[in-house]
Amino acid sequence: MAKQEANELLSIDGHEIRITHPDKIYFSQARISKLDLVRYYLSVAPGALVGIRDRPIVLKRFVNGAEAPAFYQKRAPEQRPSWLRTVTLSFPSGRTAEEVVVDDAAGLAWVVNLGCIELHPHPVRSGDLDHPDELRIDLDPVPGVGWDDVRRVTLEVKAFLEELGLRGWPKTSGSRGMHVNVRIEPHWTFAEVRRAAVALSRAVERRLPALASSKWWKEERHGVFLDYNQNAKDRTTCSAYSVRPLPDARVSTPLHWHEVSDCDPAEFTMLTVPKRFAEVGDPHAEMDSAPGSLEKLLELAARDEAAGLGDAPWPPHFRKMAGESARVAPSRAKSAKSAAVKQAVKKPRVKMPLIVVANSPDKAAALAGLEQWKSKYAQAAALLAPEDVLVDSMRGRSSTWTRIRINLRNVPEAIRPKQETPDPDDDPTREWRERWKERSRKNE
Repeated sequence: MAKQEANELLSIDGHEIRITHPDKIYFSQARISKLDLVRYYLSVAPGALVGIRDRPIVLKRFVNGAEAPAFYQKRAPEQRPSWLRTVTLSFPSGRTAEEVVVDDAAGLAWVVNLGCIELHPHPVRSGDLDHPDELRIDLDPVPGVGWDDVRRVTLEVKAFLEELGLRGWPKTSGSRGMHVNVRIEPHWTFAEVRRAAVALSRAVERRLPALASSKWWKEERHGVFLDYNQNAKDRTTCSAYSVRPLPDARVSTPLHWHEVSDCDPAEFTMLTVPKRFAEVGDPHAEMDSAPGSLEKLLELAARDEAAGLGDAPWPPHFRKMAGESARVAPSRAKSAKSAAVKQAVKKPRVKMPLIVVANSPDKAAALAGLEQWKSKYAQAAALLAPEDVLVDSMRGRSSTWTRIRINLRNVPEAIRPKQETPDPDDDPTREWRERWKERSRKNE
């Protein structure tokens, strides 16, 4: 019989937390184990709890480590400590879920033991699940955009917020972007907070038109995208001190504003952040002390709407909203309009020349497939702009996967590669979608 790996029993705040498979490697390159991950979170627990305390959280579980696919678990496990709180959330779909609320270091260690490498809290407190107390500004650079541009847009966000009497709290995303969180009074609904975020994104785009983008559709984006939809109900982002599933175990790290102009996100990892935390403390420690008002942002939103700017597109799984334009990519919308106008002469439709080159639950494998495609079609690849490479993080029913598309608009038709079977071509939702289509056909 195989020898069973011993568990590690930790005593935390009067609670005993059992760490199962403590020696299991979660980051192979850095040789970081599950127990190392738990100890990291305990070393920064006062800071990590600022971002998650009293908030329901979605469990994003990497049960086989950072290099294996993760799955989302909204509902709290049935087997859980009696002292761990839960609250029941309702979602746009009409469903509900009882979600975990973490209030202390013991609860933090317990969720990390489930394989939660990163933490995903909702922007609400357990006492009022309908009114967020946080506006989330997610700055996401398109492929090829440098870190200097991300920092410039982040500092412009700071200046704009200050003009509105709001204070932003910056942190690295732990990947390629930045997050700026704003504590707000819990007086506004999710729809109103998102509306304020749309207005902010558009305002920053007007101030930095060459660098910032508020466009939802990837084919229209450039520079740094301000993802207003992170404020839609049921959306979560990684919180402060979250470890990201990257080879170097990079951390989403809170910063002082004076650090933004010359910080390097690669310097903040699981191995360096505990020392930084011990020496400089938590830059966001006072985040809850001065919540602000959204009134001026909502006034700006009203002015935009009066000037003809309607609602921006919502995430695809949300129902169609009042005032929202057609939820279709501009290239497809133009094609449909062109077809309608030219129907009499039956001219062919014009659409954006997009091809899919890789589908995989493993992002590294998808990116490797992209490089193989570039090598195979070097002449075409040399003509691509950074924004022509669309790396989509797709959310399936319970897991995420990566789709990579190429926009060939800058490649002359004579040398445009044709759509081939993507390599790799592992779309985990394909079988489910085919079954759904088959059931729909039978019900017609």
